[in-house]
Amino acid sequence: MHELPQQLANGLILGAMYGLIAIGYTMVYGIIQLINFAHGEIFMIGGFGALTVYLWMPAGANLLAIIPLMIIGGVICSVAISTAAERFAYRPLRGAPRLAPLITAIGLSLALQQAIWKWYPDAKKDRSFPQFKGEAIDIFGAHIQRGDLFVLITAPICMIALGLFVSKTRAGRGMQATSQDPDTAKLMGINTDRIIVMAFAIGAAFAAVAAVAYGLKNGQIGFKMGFIMGLKAFTAAVLGGIGNIYGAMLGGVVLGIAESLATGYMSDVPGMELFGGGAWKDVWAFVLLIIVLLLRPQGLLGERVADRA
Repeated sequence: MHELPQQLANGLILGAMYGLIAIGYTMVYGIIQLINFAHGEIFMIGGFGALTVYLWMPAGANLLAIIPLMIIGGVICSVAISTAAERFAYRPLRGAPRLAPLITAIGLSLALQQAIWKWYPDAKKDRSFPQFKGEAIDIFGAHIQRGDLFVLITAPICMIALGLFVSKTRAGRGMQATSQDPDTAKLMGINTDRIIVMAFAIGAAFAAVAAVAYGLKNGQIGFKMGFIMGLKAFTAAVLGGIGNIYGAMLGGVVLGIAESLATGYMSDVPGMELFGGGAWKDVWAFVLLIIVLLLRPQGLLGERVADRA
């Protein structure tokens, strides 16, 4: 039990990253009912954009001072690719059967992976990512690395900002209207194309923030990192209730904590020794998803296309 605070902290850190990425899935699905399977690669591109900004900085530059620039660089790259994908890959298929954009998203995901592998310098192997130096900080019995504090601070800020944007601004209300009835929203004078682009852009920006957090935590990024993180984030979105922005973050946190606890404790359960450890963490994540969907098919907070608070 003395390890419980550490396992909970590890799960919260991992879950916050899942949640930030999951918001992109849930916003796009909530508005146009598209599962954007290329979103994991948008996350990956944000990481490489942030790394590029770091490599442009003078040697020995203070990491804390350039983190904002790295976030901006990652966000610009992710948003540019995401909005371009919406305009040229998804918009022409908006009236097509749902299978067409789904296959397009999978193809785009593979294409973006290969583009980074082919053209980004030395991307054929994992690239080193800067990390904060110094000893871990003890918080309520858990040792938190300095880089992990980044996601613990930025995730709540991003969620609060998104909640205020959706509920208080004209564009946010336009998103709610478009998600409920796009045709009626058009008749009311709402530019639904602009709203959809905005949803893609916000999701991409959050994914870029998660990519910076991923790099700071692991000390490296790679062209394949978007696949498993994107899959886990999609799982988190479904777990929380696809289409619900708060459900996406809740699903991410629940998934991260469950994964951490299963990794840390499952091997101590009599008869389950073979199913513990890091090798099984992905399996337990999907076991949790199956259990939740069997008991509550709409997800933890229920499927909701927009926040109506």
